[in-house]
Amino acid sequence: MDRIVYWRRELPPLSEQLEGTHELEADSEHVPHGFADRDALWGRCYRSLVEVARARIIQEVERLGGSCAHVVDEQIAARTDDVAGEFWLRGTFRFVMYVHPPA
Repeated sequence: MDRIVYWRRELPPLSEQLEGTHELEADSEHVPHGFADRDALWGRCYRSLVEVARARIIQEVERLGGSCAHVVDEQIAARTDDVAGEFWLRGTFRFVMYVHPPA
């Protein structure tokens, strides 16, 4: 399979067999926040968070011997460190992992 991660409405191949539900957490890059617009910070960090989560999900699928994963839920919260002047996002991603059916 060329593709491993399917997000929300995207459906994995029907030929795959359900293995189970898993969950992982990921953080986006930390960016300086100063007086920047919070919506702009969210957008920048969200892209980073999705890429980090995607990479971690691929690692988990490979580690557990799966074939692909379908992300069914995500919970994202904004984090700030006022001392360091940083903003980032932390997300919890729930996904269903699939395996190739036995021959």
